[in-house]
Amino acid sequence: MVCEPLSRGRCGQLTLLAGFAALLALLAPACAAQDAATIERIKPSIVAVGTFDRTRNPQFTFSGTGFAVGDGSLVATNEHVLPKILDGERIETIAIAVRTPNDTVEVRRATKFAADPSADLALIKVDGPPLPTLRLGNSGAVREGELYLFTGFPIGGVLGLFPVTHRAMVASITPIVIPAARADQLDARSVRRLQTGAFRVFQLDGTAYPGNSGSPVYGPQTGEVIGVVNSVFVKGTKEAALTAPSGITYAIPAERLKALLQSAQ
Repeated sequence: MVCEPLSRGRCGQLTLLAGFAALLALLAPACAAQDAATIERIKPSIVAVGTFDRTRNPQFTFSGTGFAVGDGSLVATNEHVLPKILDGERIETIAIAVRTPNDTVEVRRATKFAADPSADLALIKVDGPPLPTLRLGNSGAVREGELYLFTGFPIGGVLGLFPVTHRAMVASITPIVIPAARADQLDARSVRRLQTGAFRVFQLDGTAYPGNSGSPVYGPQTGEVIGVVNSVFVKGTKEAALTAPSGITYAIPAERLKALLQSAQ
């Protein structure tokens, strides 16, 4: 490359950019390998959350995603994923479905252990041996522009209970609810959150689907959970979340889940 005297600065910038691009090309395979290793380590902790009734078909009905925390007997998920009322006559129970190493699905009964409705978080107690747990990270250190992964069961009732991982950038750290311009634009959940005090959530530049509720958002290198997916911005009808997803997803910071764990134990 030949640099004329008046263009040396520009030439230097181009050389620097070319070097930076070459460095990124060298680092990309290593980063991809690290992501793959983290995802492989995370997946055994991801479970499907729903209800179980031996007398119906199918016996397990899928509602959302959860992940093991604490001592491995607890699963964190969204409060809205859990049924409001269980059918006592049919002996319906809360349950999880977990994929085993031999690629079969094991269903375990569970009970509601604790909940924080204002943050849309819940813990359920699961029967059976402890599950491999995920570590909760410092969500207060999260910054806009950082990249994370989230793993769950998008449209799990259709695509099957196979954990799926997406990438997402933290696009904004924003209040969980913004006061509406008119009273008729408020719903019960918004009113409750305004009364209990709005807190900041992570707005993710990543596409989540029905079934991703309760998915952990975690660092691609550390695997530490910094948030829990709880909603998406829907354009138009609910069906639009499938046919024309907005790509705007919200996650509850892990600090709220830490507080719920601490208060429940």
